[in-house]
Amino acid sequence: MTDPTVATRARDGHFPAFQVPNFRRFVLGQSVSLVGTWTETVAQALLVLQLTDSGVLLGLATAARYLPVLLLTPYAGVVVDRHDKRRLLIVTQTGLAALSLLLGILVLTHTVTLWWILAVALGFGTLTALANPARQAFIPEIVGQPLVRNAVTLNSTFVNVGRAVGPIVAAILVATVGIGWCFLLNAASFTVVIAALLTMAVSQLHPGKTVKKVRGQLVSGLRYARNVPEIIGPLLMMALIGTFTYEFEVSLPLLAHLTLHGTSQTYSFLIGSFGFGSVVGGFFCIRYPGTGLPRLIRAAAAYAAGMIALSLTTTIIIAVPVLFLIGMASITFITTGNSTIQLASAPEFRGRVTALWSTAFIGSTPIGSIIIGSIGGATPRVALAVGGAACVAAALVGMNALRNHPAPDSPPGPV
Repeated sequence: MTDPTVATRARDGHFPAFQVPNFRRFVLGQSVSLVGTWTETVAQALLVLQLTDSGVLLGLATAARYLPVLLLTPYAGVVVDRHDKRRLLIVTQTGLAALSLLLGILVLTHTVTLWWILAVALGFGTLTALANPARQAFIPEIVGQPLVRNAVTLNSTFVNVGRAVGPIVAAILVATVGIGWCFLLNAASFTVVIAALLTMAVSQLHPGKTVKKVRGQLVSGLRYARNVPEIIGPLLMMALIGTFTYEFEVSLPLLAHLTLHGTSQTYSFLIGSFGFGSVVGGFFCIRYPGTGLPRLIRAAAAYAAGMIALSLTTTIIIAVPVLFLIGMASITFITTGNSTIQLASAPEFRGRVTALWSTAFIGSTPIGSIIIGSIGGATPRVALAVGGAACVAAALVGMNALRNHPAPDSPPGPV
């Protein structure tokens, strides 16, 4: 049973989830870790361009990092529904720290090659495939059902604090001590989130029902998601945007390098502006919370306008504020979609549903990064326009889902 005081807090103030000590610990640990992760993300892109000077190979390296997410995350969702999510997160974060440490040592000893980057990226993606649905499904267990929407929005906002701060940290480290230290910083940052998970008050969690191993659970989860309009609609929209629009690890380095004729600091300014826009947009979502397909469609339309505007710019003076606005639209889309599917999911299906969201969001990157890298290597502005067109298509998909989908049936098959 949910503590009635928690339900009361859900109605009071804009940060009720922060009243939960475990959630504060979790989000702050994640925030530090994500600063490290985005520092490494920027560093990896710069390292690949430094070694190869190729947009296609940059897309390939990004694809290697996210290919396991595409292939493994749906199955990982079944694993998440069967096991203790906190323990899964401790194991995956430890493995990710080890991989970052390895890559940092390789760079500092001047033994790194593209093949090493690809191998570490594949390992990183494999662990991420398990960590992402575990992290998303763990949030309701930390705060309880009444605070899910507020907690998801706060968590997404702090994720984008990492996106805003990480590139700035990367620019400073690259300019002062070198790319290798970006990877070592990320390895160290994982220890903060591991400590947060280890020191949680387990008795204050709200664990969902652990699902027993039964044949057909993956198919059952897919069938369940297909029959709930406020799950299948956001998933299809995210798949389009995740594939063609949310490829900033590829499109922005190429925009900075080929169109704006800038340096690594130029890329850091661009991704940092996007991150700060996401933070501001996150606080807007906290102040004006909402879920559902209509809000998601409006966010996709705003996203489209921003991407098309960015594709027309040729100066950093215009690109930076446009990316700030794109960041606001992006976080609104992501938090609205994530909150919508979380609230629409039955607890026993939440791991599988959030795994499908991770697949649509991050797992689509291996496909999109190669496509956008190939286009952007020749014409970065066309690659950005393709992202804008994908947002328009996503808005149309959302409108169709809102108009045509019937009410959900009871979930078929094994739970």
